[in-house]
Amino acid sequence: MYRIVLSVIVSLLSVATYAQDDFVFTPQWTAQAQFAGYYVAEAKGFYREAGVKVRIEHPSVTLPAMARLRSGKCQATTLQVCQALEIVDAGIPLVNILQTSMNNAMVIVSARDKDPLSQKGARVGIWSVGFGQLAICMSIKDHLDYQWVHLAQGVNLFVAGALDATLAMSYNEYYQLIQAGMDISDKAVYRFCDHGYNVQEDGVYMTREYYQTHRQQARKFAEASRRGWEWAARHPDEALDIVMQYVDKDRIATNRTLQRLMLKEVLRLQVDRESKKREFRLRPDMVQQASRLMVDNMMLGREVKYEELSE
Repeated sequence: MYRIVLSVIVSLLSVATYAQDDFVFTPQWTAQAQFAGYYVAEAKGFYREAGVKVRIEHPSVTLPAMARLRSGKCQATTLQVCQALEIVDAGIPLVNILQTSMNNAMVIVSARDKDPLSQKGARVGIWSVGFGQLAICMSIKDHLDYQWVHLAQGVNLFVAGALDATLAMSYNEYYQLIQAGMDISDKAVYRFCDHGYNVQEDGVYMTREYYQTHRQQARKFAEASRRGWEWAARHPDEALDIVMQYVDKDRIATNRTLQRLMLKEVLRLQVDRESKKREFRLRPDMVQQASRLMVDNMMLGREVKYEELSE
């Protein structure tokens, strides 16, 4: 009888531990190669081997990633450093548990082969959901007085000639423009990383409240995710196959060529310019740079310190 009771207790404890390890991860956008490492970690069983049960659930128009995190519908999401600073400044403490981006991917692409810095007062497309903080800082600092035109997504307005320029990510919209048949010269592209704005972008964040009671779970997830990205870097073709499974499952309007280019560029951006390595760490100097820029341009009420985001 004792053994039976003991067996039941062990089973119940196992179930409790398993339930505690349930972990919902929400990338900040729909399925694409930008999140390949997480798809790989799930598909190859890296999360399971680490002892954490992960579900990847993408955001929707009505429930974006940060709303899911705040409501407890997910335990972690991806954010750019500038976004994270805004959220912490707004009174929501966050912890960065894994940093994947080591370089900034944002560019301005100008129409009619013009230098973006010569287009004072230009109508420039910017995403409604955010991500354009550094571009606004740059426009103010260089007295460009851009007229920002808010876009939900896509490059259609720019291709149609309704904009003088548009913000784009080097791994996404930039390639969409090329696929649309646009001939883009280097002169027409302003790369923020080459002009003193090389601030890191994607990292994995969770609320500090959740992290304080789930440190081991967070570290298991981070370690398995890093393993997924490292595997993707060594096996890009197989990683792309996995990405396309997620894309097809969610019926995302894209194509394999674009996702291949995206994966290659995302992996390139993960290599630190100075060390030439994938460091997977949040850099204090880049947090400080972004914070000071945003304070100077009244996007933050105070300077957010690196220590406020670190474990």
